[in-house]
Amino acid sequence: MTNVQIFGVKNSPSTRAAERFFKERHIAIHFVDLAQRPMAPGEIKRFIDRFGLLELVDRESTPYEASGLKYMKLSDADLIARIEREPKLLRLPLVRSGNQLSIGKNETVWKEMISSASP
Repeated sequence: MTNVQIFGVKNSPSTRAAERFFKERHIAIHFVDLAQRPMAPGEIKRFIDRFGLLELVDRESTPYEASGLKYMKLSDADLIARIEREPKLLRLPLVRSGNQLSIGKNETVWKEMISSASP
């Protein structure tokens, strides 16, 4: 059985789209609301190692511009600390199934997660 973790925030349209995508296919999900609890350091590292820190950040988002990050140069540690405080800076949702990862709304990768887990 496929086990999917979705990291996001409840009021994010793309996070809700991911939840709906997996629920419609009867895939059990474990939702981690980043507004309630930040990602574990090891979990965020897994996504950073795969995609790079800058790919995880939604540089087109309103929270990114409102925070002034567009005009700042931060160390990776400072940027990670900002992300922990404001998860809407991320390209949500972050989805993990085993060793497969995706960032943002990416139904193509989600379908691959489901098909690779099927016997």
